[in-house]
Amino acid sequence: MRARFIVTIVAALLCGSAFAESPTWDELSDEQRTVLSQFQDTWDQVPEEQRKRLARGAERWGGMSPRERRHAQQRFSKWRDLPPARRDLIRERAEFFHSLSPEEQQRIRENYRRYREMQHERRKALRERWDSMTPEQRREFEQRLRERREMQRRSQQRPRRR
Repeated sequence: MRARFIVTIVAALLCGSAFAESPTWDELSDEQRTVLSQFQDTWDQVPEEQRKRLARGAERWGGMSPRERRHAQQRFSKWRDLPPARRDLIRERAEFFHSLSPEEQQRIRENYRRYREMQHERRKALRERWDSMTPEQRREFEQRLRERREMQRRSQQRPRRR
């Protein structure tokens, strides 16, 4: 029962292909109905947006390998154990990230990749430096980064003279 509940919640959190309208119980595939069986009697009372998310998540769940399912369950367990304030902060940051242009999202992904590839000592030093900054110093640092990115963007757009 607990595993099915975890599967259902994970399915609700995962994205898949979208439905134009929220599906009725009968419109779900057999696999989706199996994953979402605990909702069978109350499906019509579930809010429309939640039904869409659940159906998409169940569809994606069906396409996962056993290893991917275990990984998703582990991630959900970690998520569930977070304090509500931390989950809210993560949701807020995810919403902000998804509001960015694809180019900005890619830039952030690339910066994160570079950070993860740094040696542990270098990452630790950067974190300590950031943690020791005052809020004002952090704002100034972020402003300088924005200005530098804007200059780089402009120089890439400007045709070069020969």
